[in-house]
Amino acid sequence: MAFLTIAEFIDIIIMVLGVGFIFKDVFQRNIVINPEKEYDPLAQYNEDGIKLNLRKKTERLVDSPFFIACLATAPAVIFHELAHKFTAIALGVDATFHASYFWLAIGVALKLMNFGFIFFVPGYVTHAAGINPGVDSMIAFAGPFLNLILWLGSLLILKTIKVKGKWFIVLQYTKSINMFLFFFNMIPLPPFDGAAVFQGLFKVLFG
Repeated sequence: MAFLTIAEFIDIIIMVLGVGFIFKDVFQRNIVINPEKEYDPLAQYNEDGIKLNLRKKTERLVDSPFFIACLATAPAVIFHELAHKFTAIALGVDATFHASYFWLAIGVALKLMNFGFIFFVPGYVTHAAGINPGVDSMIAFAGPFLNLILWLGSLLILKTIKVKGKWFIVLQYTKSINMFLFFFNMIPLPPFDGAAVFQGLFKVLFG
């Protein structure tokens, strides 16, 4: 089975763009845009000016709320789903990643309507369930476990390394988002991952 199909790769790109757009305003207030100190109307027409202009445009993109939202939120939801997929494949189960276009549209609509709280499921993974309770449990736990790694990893970096600027913002939100997603997805009720995790463990332990 392919590591990632073209359709899955396209779905990932759409999810990143969608999630970045939906949550970009969350980061707006934390970003300080530095005005240019000097303006030379002819600078853009010489070679150094072109390079400088390109660099400034790149810096503005990297420092934009949209880009930072993509960095902080997209990995939390996309890596979560990819962890399900790759764990299933490693255990010999075919799995496919999908962007949830319906829920992405709901998220974008709620964002455009300025809802204070936006809940949506941007993607999911389909696989052959019910093959083995232990396998099902491991596949289900892979997503929350990835969030746990991102949560503790970002926490460790913040505790041990002096991070400044946009990367401090990214790590702070990475920590908070992944902590929330770990506990949220481990709720032992359907349709959360926790239900499949604990149900599989119960069957393995008690038959």
